[in-house]
Amino acid sequence: MKKRIWLGFLAVLAIAVSAGTGWYWKQLQSPVSGLSVSGESRSLHHLWEKTLSPLSDKAVAEGYAPAISPAISPERLLAHVRALDFERYREDDRLRVREYISQQLLSWGWTPQLQEFDGGVNVWAQRAGTDPNAGAILVGAHYDTVPGSPGADDNASGVAAVLEVARLLGSQRTPRGLWVAFFDEEELGLRGSLAFTGGDLSLKELRGAIVLDMVGYACHDAGCQQYPKGMPVKPPGDKGDFLAVVGDVEHRPLLEAFERFGAGKVKGVALGMPGVFSLPVPLKGVLAPDVLRSDHAPFWYNNIGAVLVTDTANLRTPHYHKGSDTPATIDRQFFAGAGQLVVSAASSLLEGRGSLASAGVSR
Repeated sequence: MKKRIWLGFLAVLAIAVSAGTGWYWKQLQSPVSGLSVSGESRSLHHLWEKTLSPLSDKAVAEGYAPAISPAISPERLLAHVRALDFERYREDDRLRVREYISQQLLSWGWTPQLQEFDGGVNVWAQRAGTDPNAGAILVGAHYDTVPGSPGADDNASGVAAVLEVARLLGSQRTPRGLWVAFFDEEELGLRGSLAFTGGDLSLKELRGAIVLDMVGYACHDAGCQQYPKGMPVKPPGDKGDFLAVVGDVEHRPLLEAFERFGAGKVKGVALGMPGVFSLPVPLKGVLAPDVLRSDHAPFWYNNIGAVLVTDTANLRTPHYHKGSDTPATIDRQFFAGAGQLVVSAASSLLEGRGSLASAGVSR
């Protein structure tokens, strides 16, 4: 109990420290050895370097299994984004979103459930796996927006991708169960995911969470991708044509599930997915609190492995939190590839049975 309280305190502290700094770390690159750093960042750089050792064959084999996942529908992805093309911060508008999500889930055989909390409502659903000992994987996204923005990328794109996961993987029989979740009031301080992880729901069977926050924008001109200054990371390039994936170092197989699909092929089948730049974060982000600016963070502080999947938000898109964040600004090819990447990684993880903890870490 004391450990849980302490972890909760660290989470609140880190989120408080990062308040007001923006989504400064939604890009999240992979660290690099030999980068010149000084002062306070040196210890963080050293910790990140230590996370780069490869996973053991046993950890990979147990954590997920190779799988050719079903193909996403780019048309459906865009249709969801267009259906949510309105500001989603007022209660009436958020009710419209919940009704839309629930109707979609019902049409695919899910039983959506509502989790009310002070000021908001989460929507979630679950289907069991074939192996009761294999646990479950959650795929989630927030559905609210800031005032003044219709939030096509932030975060109708994430909601659309989760809905495709629900449609394509909801009826499949896999060892692990699948949960889908749509969080309210992320823009007001992660309130929905904090309620989800800290409320009355039992999360004992969750082995990992995939959180999507802005996965539909790409830029292809030199210099269009920005990076935070003073961080011990090597920029992967000056074009914003990759997805960033950040996860806690204690659950590296979650990151590996994305890395193995990014810009690659499986059994000779071209996947058409964007490249992946991943960052395993030590100490649950306490040394870099800006990595806690989305709904994956509450899972970390409940000892559940989680990854954030993002197009890097304001470090790439000029439409961040603006009225211009509309469906017309979504990069269709990139968005489709991102959706396929999420479905493929989730499908692979659902086929696994063993621990998703990194080698040497018990779960």
